[in-house]
Amino acid sequence: MHEPLNESSPPATGDLRVILVGTQHPGNIGAAARAMKTMGLSRLVLVAPEKPLDDDAYRRSAGAEDVLDAAPVHATLAEAVADCRLVLGCTARSRRVQLEQLEPDVAAGRLLRLAGEGPVALVFGRERTGLTNEELQLCHASVHIPSDPAFSSLNLAAAVQVLAYEVRRAVLAAVPAAVPVPPPAPDALPATHEQVEGFFSQLAETLEAIDFHKGRTPDSAMRKLRRLFLRTDLTVNEVRLLRGVLADAQRMARLAGEAGRLSS
Repeated sequence: MHEPLNESSPPATGDLRVILVGTQHPGNIGAAARAMKTMGLSRLVLVAPEKPLDDDAYRRSAGAEDVLDAAPVHATLAEAVADCRLVLGCTARSRRVQLEQLEPDVAAGRLLRLAGEGPVALVFGRERTGLTNEELQLCHASVHIPSDPAFSSLNLAAAVQVLAYEVRRAVLAAVPAAVPVPPPAPDALPATHEQVEGFFSQLAETLEAIDFHKGRTPDSAMRKLRRLFLRTDLTVNEVRLLRGVLADAQRMARLAGEAGRLSS
């Protein structure tokens, strides 16, 4: 028999969002909300659901109606995670998008470590097809539930329950710090998703300006560079520094181009 949960433990989940993308059946949203609430999570976010919440969603939430009522709806995943410090996508193992793959307990620990410093997100895809390649590219890493390969399919609410349970276990295992730790300086915080994506956009522009690709397709190089930088957990200050370097490289490329035109 399991020991009762220690209800005096602080719910150190911070701003941990559970994001459901393109959900096809409203009842699954309600069941996912119930799974979240049983494990102390309340921040549900919906991205482009195929149908609005209905009676079936509220019936299957079974007491988690408040989670449904508070759930914002976004048009795109990029919009939903723009201010997030960490975005993890729950997906089957795949070679389509080469992301770091985390086990559920490791993912929960990583989410909780950053949840006190700003929003973090755990993303789940469509019931039949999961997340698209483009949506996975917006994630810093993926989470894989090691189900039986002979029957590996988990429904949406079950997948949410597994990850929410691992987050709950991590919360209960956390030992409160004996001495209060001062909050980090704003520049030392992990960069938001929007800030990192802005850096990647400028990086792609800079590589074009300096003719890095030399006629080759840029997609492969950018995928590798994304993986490299996403592993480093860039801070706000580091993104600012890197973008300054890129700005100077772009300026030098413009000057070289102008000099070449004048000499010709």
